Amino acid sequence: FKAYDIRGQVPDQLNEDVAYAIGIAYASFLGPERVVVGHDIRLSSPDLTKHLVEGLTDAGVEVTHIGQCGTEEIYFATEHFEMDGGIVVTASHNPKDYNGMKLVREGSRPISGDTGLDDIRKIAEEWLAGDRSRSVSRKKGSVTPLAHRDDFLDLLMTHLNLVTLKPLKIVVNAGNGAAGPVLLWITVCRGAGRGEAPAAAGRDACAAASASSSSPSGLNIASLPKVGATPLSATQTLRPM
Repeated sequence: FKAYDIRGQVPDQLNEDVAYAIGIAYASFLGPERVVVGHDIRLSSPDLTKHLVEGLTDAGVEVTHIGQCGTEEIYFATEHFEMDGGIVVTASHNPKDYNGMKLVREGSRPISGDTGLDDIRKIAEEWLAGDRSRSVSRKKGSVTPLAHRDDFLDLLMTHLNLVTLKPLKIVVNAGNGAAGPVLLWITVCRGAGRGEAPAAAGRDACAAASASSSSPSGLNIASLPKVGATPLSATQTLRPM
């Protein structure tokens, strides 16, 4: 537990039991009804998220799961969908054998050491030491998937005036991170508007994304792209949507 988030090596410092205890502790401290959860592209993230969610639901929390995402998408979803809090499993730029969590409360307000993170740490440590005074709820919470990305993209696009913006050619290297699918969808897959199926060329490009740096990969964290790698369609023309 650091000043503003949680970081640790997997599994020595952060593992399934710790993730579960953090879920119990977060729910005990905050008392939320609905919490949105997501995770980054690290290989350990889905399993840690699974046990975090189990801790939350055992404490009676209704969990909304947005799956693989960037931290900013958790911040967005927490406020946009009026959740009581949000947690993203991520270790940001740290090496691939690390993982962690960022926690927010309603309105996407960060939970730091002086606003609750130290309390959550204490509760989690007590739980791991065998103190079950923070008992699980008699009524287990449920898990509901949420397709949030269209709403997230709508917000992003409000920062651009596509009527006055001249066509641009932009080179993007997403570094195999979680932002890759968002960038790809904006530039290639979204078509002329929300929900419109991409043209044939766009569909082919989306299908080929697994071979590019826009494809998330937990193996390439905190490292440069391989020399000689050919990114998918290095330039895309940004035009009014």
